[in-house]
Amino acid sequence: MKLSLFHSLQNPCRLYLLPFKSRTLNPTQLAQFSTHPQQQISHQPHNKSISYSNLLSQCVASKSVRVGKQVHAHLIRFGFSQDSTFRNHLINLYAKSRFFGHARNLLDQCPEPDLVAWSALISGYAQNGLSREALSAFHEMHGLGVKSNEFTFPSVLKACSSSKDLRLGMQVHGVVYVTGFESDEFVANALVVMYSKCGEFGDTRKLFDVMQERNVVSWNALFSCYVKSDFLLEAMDLFEEMVLSGVRPDEYSLSSIINVCTGLGDGRRGRKLHGYVVKLGYDSDLFSANALVDMYAKAICLEDAVSVFEEIAQPDVVSWNAVIAGCVLHNCHGRALNFFRQLGGSGIRPNMFTLSSALKACAGLSFEKLGRQLHSFLVKMDTESDSYVKVGLIDMYCKCEIMTDARLLLNMMPKKDMIACNAVISGHSQMAEDIEAVTLFPEMHREGIGFNDTTLSTVLKSIASMQAAKVCEQVHALSIKTGFLSDRYVINSLLDAYGKCGQVENAGRIFEECKTEDLVAFTSMITAYAQYEQGEEALKLYVQMLHRGNEPDSFVCSSLLNACANLSAYEQGKQIHVHILKFGFLSDAFAGNSLVNMYAKCGSIEDAGRAFSEVPQRGIVSWSAMIGGLAQHGHGKEAINMFNHMLGDGISPNHITLVSVLCACNHAGLVTEARKYFESMKELFGVVPREEHYACMIDILGRAGKIQEAMELVNTMPFQANASVWGSLLGAARIHKNVELGERAADMLLVLEPEKSGTHVLLANIYAAAGMWDKVAKMRRLMKNNQVKKEPGMSWIEVQDKVHTFIVGDRSHLRSRDIYVKLDELLDRIHKAGYVPMVENDLHDVEQSEKERLLRYHSEKLAVAFALIATPPGAPIRVKKNLRVCVDCHTAFKFICKITSREIIVRDVNRFHHFKDGSCSCGDYW
Repeated sequence: MKLSLFHSLQNPCRLYLLPFKSRTLNPTQLAQFSTHPQQQISHQPHNKSISYSNLLSQCVASKSVRVGKQVHAHLIRFGFSQDSTFRNHLINLYAKSRFFGHARNLLDQCPEPDLVAWSALISGYAQNGLSREALSAFHEMHGLGVKSNEFTFPSVLKACSSSKDLRLGMQVHGVVYVTGFESDEFVANALVVMYSKCGEFGDTRKLFDVMQERNVVSWNALFSCYVKSDFLLEAMDLFEEMVLSGVRPDEYSLSSIINVCTGLGDGRRGRKLHGYVVKLGYDSDLFSANALVDMYAKAICLEDAVSVFEEIAQPDVVSWNAVIAGCVLHNCHGRALNFFRQLGGSGIRPNMFTLSSALKACAGLSFEKLGRQLHSFLVKMDTESDSYVKVGLIDMYCKCEIMTDARLLLNMMPKKDMIACNAVISGHSQMAEDIEAVTLFPEMHREGIGFNDTTLSTVLKSIASMQAAKVCEQVHALSIKTGFLSDRYVINSLLDAYGKCGQVENAGRIFEECKTEDLVAFTSMITAYAQYEQGEEALKLYVQMLHRGNEPDSFVCSSLLNACANLSAYEQGKQIHVHILKFGFLSDAFAGNSLVNMYAKCGSIEDAGRAFSEVPQRGIVSWSAMIGGLAQHGHGKEAINMFNHMLGDGISPNHITLVSVLCACNHAGLVTEARKYFESMKELFGVVPREEHYACMIDILGRAGKIQEAMELVNTMPFQANASVWGSLLGAARIHKNVELGERAADMLLVLEPEKSGTHVLLANIYAAAGMWDKVAKMRRLMKNNQVKKEPGMSWIEVQDKVHTFIVGDRSHLRSRDIYVKLDELLDRIHKAGYVPMVENDLHDVEQSEKERLLRYHSEKLAVAFALIATPPGAPIRVKKNLRVCVDCHTAFKFICKITSREIIVRDVNRFHHFKDGSCSCGDYW
């Protein structure tokens, strides 16, 4: 609050000079006196009081201490120094001019200093911010029995306000009440200000309501209390009440209420107040102009803020700070630095707030060099140790990715604070230095530094990147203990972290318990469900989200499309596509790429192609999704053509694209082409082959029967062969019935992945194909002894927006009877058409008829039979299988698609099989 505007505290004539009739001397007269003092003063008794009084009053008004000292010397010379009137004038001059030693000496020289002398000293202390000294003088005066009056109380109350000494303020209020000065306008205003400054809203309002005469100072004091108590709407109403009561606002009222508009973000009222400022003639007032610049920058429009700033005749550092901070707020960092440069040429010295905004601009633009220059300037100003400035420097170095200097600054802080630590944690997190970010958090805790929702959210982001589930649980427990689990940002961060750590159950529990309904929470949960193969739950939650009135964004749609892709839920994927069109996300890269991926994984490579053609700006992700889709569907040559088209468009492949290209060669049996891409990928594209590239190339060679070449590649690659490599070799051994290779690959896989049942099953298949039933039995015993359970074959099919699940021999479906009748009918028909069950891969050492019975009811056959009775004639049948489709089912589907005139699309763990007109798109090469 601009207490300098309080009349009781700025009018020395009213306070102390009422006995004197002074006239105003201009600066020229004062200068003349300082040169020839003897010529300027008459020493006649009748006018000496008026002459000296005039001079000393003018010295007080202009704080001309040098002239005042000459007058003081003159008084001593001519024997007037003991005059109480002159002494009081001199005390007033010295106290107001901060020469407190001289003022106190004069007071102490008085045998009995009167009220005017004490009031002058107390007022000088109070006006110069020395509250403790003012209150000490008041105690001393009171102890000597000198009673205060309406001129003393405002100064004492101001000292109580500045020191926020409510207890003493209330005692002074009691004295005011007893002595009858409560009705005095200036004393009453000082009381309102005191209670307001001490945060006593109720007492402030009570005093204000009983005031007999309210002037603008009274209203301003109450404004201050409302704003300090964060009652911004009430402050706005109070301003309107003041105007209606006929009190004219002053520049303080207007600047305060403009700041209220800033706090409320109410640009409409802010514009009205701007008009009122102009109407009342305060548009040239610097306080009001600065408040307008700040309001426009924060609540409305940066351009309006700049316009007001440019109209200020002589902007001060506050003006420059407001416009520079406004530019930073609107992310116009270059413009902020341009204003900062102009400030340098204006002759005004920047303060730490200016430099703090300039540091933020440097951080936003990653201007390391300028940031270091500002750091040097702050060191010269000796403000580097200020915590506010230190945080700005740390943030700048973090944003410029100079974490070493940021940590050095943090460690140099005498007392680390939470904001500085948050800045460093955020810097580490943004640079993917997640271990450093997470380990700094317990260091904060050990040093007794507090934390807030920002700390927890940032730490949880790094935990999510590290997939550190145990650490996530610890932070979760700490959030519960400290009450942060009610914070929306912390809840959403926990959901995201648990989801990315694979703890979907924990994420779901938090989601249900905290009753969160915002879009971010739904997005985190839907993404977690989609990522960890709980697509049905993701789709259910999406419906729930829509019912609660939340509109999706492109990220939600992208996650839902991934869920549909994992489920092979083609129809539901099409519905999400409709929502993407409805909400205008088709131009979004995430949504467009997810559409391509969804249609490809749901078996419709044609729809994937159409979605790809509609992606406005195709990046490497778009091309990789389409090439990978073509590869999975067995369109190897088309995938390679697409790859060449991508290169023609100037898009360089990454390691994922090249994996897709090698997969395309693999599915199409293009060994020569695969070898060419593999051997030249580093030279042509700058991509060093990774483990997945080697695994893919070894798989290609193995499938093609080039076992020796595949083993040479295994022995010469620059790292140890992983499970993918040995899995490829085991698959090659199965295809070519190579028992020796199968055993070697299986031995390695049992060491690397002992819990995986697929190794045992594939090796057993190799033994069964070779008629080695004793070894098949041995493998079965090994699985039983090691408690390794074979993963059951499961198939999914989507019918009428619902996903139906089947396992071998499943009879739990509501239409189980109809399904088995239909399947038996189909098998009878394809037997007549030439189908012969492929029993050689069945691991059971039983009669052939029993093997045929076991093969008859595989999960994919049940899914196809259900589709034939539950979908319209001629509609494509889309089935997803969790394992590799077996040889017998593969053979059966070639017959079924022909006799039913249906296209059957099966997505197994390796690729897509399109069965149509009696053949499969894989060419029996899978």
